[in-house]
Amino acid sequence: MKAFLLLLVTVLTVLTAHAADRPPNVVIIFCDDLGYADIGPFGQKSFATPNLDRMAAEGRCFTNFHVSSAVCSASRSAILTGCYHSRVGIHGALLPSSPIGLNPGDTTIAEMLKQKNYATGMAGKWHLGAKPEWMPTRRGFDEWLGLPYSNDMWPHCPEAKPGAYPDLPMYDGEKVLIPAMTHEDQNTMTTRYTERAVAFIEKNKDRPFFFYLAHNMPHVPLHVSAKFAGKSGAGLFGDVIQEIDWSVGEVLAALKRAGVDEHTLVIFTSDNGPWLSYGDHAGSAGPLREGKGTSWDGGTRVPCVMRWPGKIPAGTKTDTIAMTIDILPTVAALTGAKLPERKIDGLDVWPLLSGAPDAKNPHRAYATWYANNELQSVTDGRWKLVFPHTYRSAVGMPRATGGIPSNYRPTKLEKAELFDTVGDIGETTDRAADHPEIVASLTKFANEMRSELGDSLTRMKGSANREPARVQKK
Repeated sequence: MKAFLLLLVTVLTVLTAHAADRPPNVVIIFCDDLGYADIGPFGQKSFATPNLDRMAAEGRCFTNFHVSSAVCSASRSAILTGCYHSRVGIHGALLPSSPIGLNPGDTTIAEMLKQKNYATGMAGKWHLGAKPEWMPTRRGFDEWLGLPYSNDMWPHCPEAKPGAYPDLPMYDGEKVLIPAMTHEDQNTMTTRYTERAVAFIEKNKDRPFFFYLAHNMPHVPLHVSAKFAGKSGAGLFGDVIQEIDWSVGEVLAALKRAGVDEHTLVIFTSDNGPWLSYGDHAGSAGPLREGKGTSWDGGTRVPCVMRWPGKIPAGTKTDTIAMTIDILPTVAALTGAKLPERKIDGLDVWPLLSGAPDAKNPHRAYATWYANNELQSVTDGRWKLVFPHTYRSAVGMPRATGGIPSNYRPTKLEKAELFDTVGDIGETTDRAADHPEIVASLTKFANEMRSELGDSLTRMKGSANREPARVQKK
């Protein structure tokens, strides 16, 4: 008996040491057009999100978390490369016919983690180039189930003009699984992606893994499975968010069953704020100004919950600013992976995640570009300087219903304005005249960023912009 107990202790000791040496798993759940106030931990009251509520109770909410640009492709390039999208040359939302994609020279999180022998998988929306050579399986992912771009780039979209888009395919790896998505196929997307994530976790539980779950929802046209249709009591949008919440619960349950729950960092966030012109088919930015497609906080500030039992303090919040560009370098520091050889913009923000005493953001400030490389704002986390530009405003416009959008009102900001985004979260009161020293400091930072990455508003060309991949002319 003593020999058996000694053997058991030895085995457990070895297994514990192995687990301690093994780098952590990473799961990123990246929603599409999810607004700041669309989930319970960030103020949603119209319907329940119990799994995200639990994730927040077991993890940490980041109430001042931003994307580098409030639009699809640009935002996705930033989270995957740790770079401002302007650095890697991905602007706006790429069309199915777009001749560009993410340059192979810019390293994705998946490619970085392959150095450490990670299993890497993805389910969901790619939107970083639709040519075969630019797809996820060529960018470090062992497997991928999903769409090459947005689900509204589709012949059946209500406002699509005839012939505007080709058939929308769903891929499984490099093979077309569904050549032409139907409404019924779109209804099953969230469930399909979730089932793939769960299967991946179960298959790779004995080695380090990275999974990128990039839901197409709640981007219009909204679709939901039969098991959630009509269940939220808050219309189709509420049904869609409840299915996403279910998906989060399935992922967390899979981690628990696989015995890797306490060894996995899970990040839940969104690519930008709500697409407000869609009215009851769009989410809410809550107290924030405007939404998707603008550099106001309603466009760039997104809900973010991170969970890692025993590593990230449970039931906590931080209003210290961070951005999606910081995820890659933070993951590199946690896993021991080598950072990309090309310059990136993000920095390791692990002290913010772990709740270290007096943790501060290591960045001097952040910049936000939109449209054709317009540097529209810079922020240090409290103070935000917004430069003169024209933006699309949803304020005062008729509220759309049934998935057909209303118009925006083009609105011009005539002069640079300074906002205290802590004391004035809605960016309502210009404080530039009260704080000329802060205006000067943020302007200096903006000029440095213009010099490096350009700014079409001031007609400045950057010295360090990189080209995207391009279709070679024959």
